[in-house]
Amino acid sequence: MAEDIENQENDKIIPINIEEQMKSAYIDYSMSVIVSRALPDVRDGLKPVHRRVLYGMLDLGVTSNKPHKKSARIVGEVLGKYHPHGDSSVYFTMVRMAQDWSLRYPMVDGQGNFGHIDGDSPAAMRYTEARFAKIAEEMLADINKDTVDFQNNFDDSLQEPSVLPAKIPNLLVNGASGIAVGMATNMAPHNLTEVIEATIAYIDDNEITIQDLMKLVKAPDFPTGGIIYGYSGVQEAFETGRGRIVMRAKAEIETVRDREVIIVSEIPYQVNKAQMIERTAELVGEKKIEGISNIKDESNKEGIRIVYEIKRDANASIVLNNLYKYTALQTSFSVNNIALVKGRPQLLNLKDLIKYFVEHRHDVIVRRTQFELNEAQKRAHILEGLLIALDHLDEVIKLIRASNTPEDARTELMERFGLSDIQARAILDMTLRRLTGLERDKIKDEYAELMALIERLKLILSDEGMRMQIIKDELKEISDKYGDERRTTIVHSAEDMSMEDFIEDEEVVITISHEGYVKRTPATDYRAQGRGGKGAKGSTSREEDFIEHLLVASNHNYMLFFTEAGRCFWLRVYEIPEGTRTSKGRAIQNIINIPKEEKIKAYIKVKNLKDQEYLENNFIIMCTKKGTIKKTSLMAYSRPRANGINAININEGDQLLEANLTTGSSEIIIALRSGRAIRFNEEKVRPMGRTATGVRGVTFAHDKDEVVGMIAIDDKESTILVVSEKGYGKRTDLEDYRVTNRGGKGVKTINVTEKTGELVGIKDVTDSEDLMIINKSGIVIRIPVADLRVMGRATQGVRLITLKGDDEIASITKIEHEEEEEVTNETENLDSTEVAESE
Repeated sequence: MAEDIENQENDKIIPINIEEQMKSAYIDYSMSVIVSRALPDVRDGLKPVHRRVLYGMLDLGVTSNKPHKKSARIVGEVLGKYHPHGDSSVYFTMVRMAQDWSLRYPMVDGQGNFGHIDGDSPAAMRYTEARFAKIAEEMLADINKDTVDFQNNFDDSLQEPSVLPAKIPNLLVNGASGIAVGMATNMAPHNLTEVIEATIAYIDDNEITIQDLMKLVKAPDFPTGGIIYGYSGVQEAFETGRGRIVMRAKAEIETVRDREVIIVSEIPYQVNKAQMIERTAELVGEKKIEGISNIKDESNKEGIRIVYEIKRDANASIVLNNLYKYTALQTSFSVNNIALVKGRPQLLNLKDLIKYFVEHRHDVIVRRTQFELNEAQKRAHILEGLLIALDHLDEVIKLIRASNTPEDARTELMERFGLSDIQARAILDMTLRRLTGLERDKIKDEYAELMALIERLKLILSDEGMRMQIIKDELKEISDKYGDERRTTIVHSAEDMSMEDFIEDEEVVITISHEGYVKRTPATDYRAQGRGGKGAKGSTSREEDFIEHLLVASNHNYMLFFTEAGRCFWLRVYEIPEGTRTSKGRAIQNIINIPKEEKIKAYIKVKNLKDQEYLENNFIIMCTKKGTIKKTSLMAYSRPRANGINAININEGDQLLEANLTTGSSEIIIALRSGRAIRFNEEKVRPMGRTATGVRGVTFAHDKDEVVGMIAIDDKESTILVVSEKGYGKRTDLEDYRVTNRGGKGVKTINVTEKTGELVGIKDVTDSEDLMIINKSGIVIRIPVADLRVMGRATQGVRLITLKGDDEIASITKIEHEEEEEVTNETENLDSTEVAESE
């Protein structure tokens, strides 16, 4: 007995493979989310919850011409009848449909606090009220004319529509977003007028191309306005259903009381204004964005107004580009047009969306016409019975009077006059008033009108062209009623922004130390001093390190770095880390892939590497310590490579010393440590390939000698400046150096003595420049070249800088002269550190 009971219980336990069970349960869940929750229907552009809210509001009769009703009342109606989920899901759906920054054409007219673009929550539903916006009534027009299929609600007690008749192409004009399982949708809103024009164009020509449709629907049209930056994403989205649209805030640069301000009046779609301002303030605090002194939100009911106050020394355009780069003033909208087509998710392009809407409207028109025809025929049938009764009035009255019961009368009427049951009932229900002459005429007129209507409805059902014309007429009517101007403007010429748009093209001083540390500093940080001054601290470098190269460039230039081993590397000037005058800079190996053992020996500033004419008419001339010279076209260096290229083949024991940019006919002067220099025209050196070694440029008088510098002069007005290691220097006219052949021993350029020390540098200078001298101890001094008089070639020159102890000059460079306040002689008695601190 016990065994039987146990067997019976075991029979109820059905073994199931858990993997199969999980799979089927998850697929059921996924399909439910996809079809009944997250994705909109292509026909009315609504998800089930939106459809239920609108239908529930229709049930309650809160049309646009009736008073508002409490939101809680509406939510209760929708919840109890159609949507058995959380009340917040229904309420927030309704709230979003009332927000004019969320929907391009809001469907709900809300009264009370329905939230804010700053992300503030709406008031609780017991405080707010709602009714239809006028446009929402167009979504439900003709719903009672059997235009759409109805289905049972969750408990089979009521019927709800499976789709709305939707006179407006809602999916396109209001967009949609939702995350299903394994797929998501994100559809942009568009302008109603444009969409209707495109829909009419499609009806006129079903073969119309997407390109032609795009002439009418130019781009998405966001409720918050703003700018669509670049058109390629829009085109991709329209053609394929997927694309990334870059949105920007509408910003103007204005001048208020001598200060520049950026005023933002429209922000990108779905951006939380308060969070955006807060994040921007954080970035300003972290120094990620510079040049902003204050941010004010002056938005009110009239519209958005965010004011970014710009510092006096900042460039508003650069600040604005940085705001676009780092903040939500520029953001992107990733279009993913997935909607339900006949219950299946599908990726749709612009033409597909229009096509399916037109198909839906056509279906609605057919069903509506059929319904109206049926109703008209029913009414005509009754009227035919009434007209028969009026024609035989005396006989009908006599028959009715002779009948015992209404049923007898009905049967008698049907038999005597061949009427239907419905017609007989209508005659019995007729009031005596209808027997008057006027009322009889009314019945005749109504019947005539009905027959004409039936004729027209039958014609519509038999002629597709007429049906399409009706769709067009109704769309035009919608466009006239609700159409408006575009809010979002399109900026077509937007190519990918280059870094240059974020960097002001200002002049900077680039310094490279002996140990390979590099930095850029605004040229204005250096100021002129009187000749013979002690100088200002230029860099706090490590012990035994000193500044070896110093040049002036602008941020948008290219820098070509040449190492002592003859390799060339590229860098944009703005990519060099910015530093203060006293900072050490950053190891160049951390910025470009230079081998650790190689040192930067030469550098060239190039305007750009894309101008063909510029590349063909300029050359790079290189000179080694042992006096070899080589000329190569700039074209050979126009394609930057991350790991550099070989620029010159260096012999063993030699190293690259200088590289200059020339025009092809420059005068070349090479100076030696021994105080000699050679001058020849660069035409004497033929251009060679990148891997060549070069030719002899100068012959040394003794083995200990070496090249200290090379200059290439185009401007015959320039004078030659030479500087010795003990601080002496002088300017000499170019003509004092006679032209000799390449490879000679040259002529004396400075009288080298114990007092002057050996030659350390040579530069071509004019009166409009300043000379910058750097000592091995890191002291910098800036002297106007105009203060140095021009003297003969064989003199020892004048003292340029007072050196302390065993200090020596490390390098010299020239810089554009700036009229600045000269430091008085009192400063000359301060040591370098005090000068730096006083600045």
